[in-house]
Amino acid sequence: HVQLVESGGGLVQAGGSLRLSCAASGRTLSHYAMGWFRQAPGKEREFVAAINWNGGTTYYADSVKGRFTISRDNAKNTVYLQMNSLKPEDTAVYYCAARPPFLVASTQINDYRYWGQGTQVTVSS
Repeated sequence: HVQLVESGGGLVQAGGSLRLSCAASGRTLSHYAMGWFRQAPGKEREFVAAINWNGGTTYYADSVKGRFTISRDNAKNTVYLQMNSLKPEDTAVYYCAARPPFLVASTQINDYRYWGQGTQVTVSS
């Protein structure tokens, strides 16, 4: 069982940047494909980005491609989401998630077993 804790959210102006972190405990993250998802008020949770266990393959939602970068440092048991050129429509609670071990990354929310509590990102216009 792996526990995930997100941090790094906050309030930023449009065009600004934030870096979210997802720290794991209980298990080494190096065996897990990881994803970031977000949920805006009144909307369903949606896929943002995902990364394979070794960082070799990444996936992005079209809405964030070219602006967001997912990365991982397995030695620190942490996954990151660098968010640049933020827009008001990026406002949401951001969640990190882990698949069961030894599986490839996925864009599908139901493929993820472990979830953090989320961190709020608010982008003002």
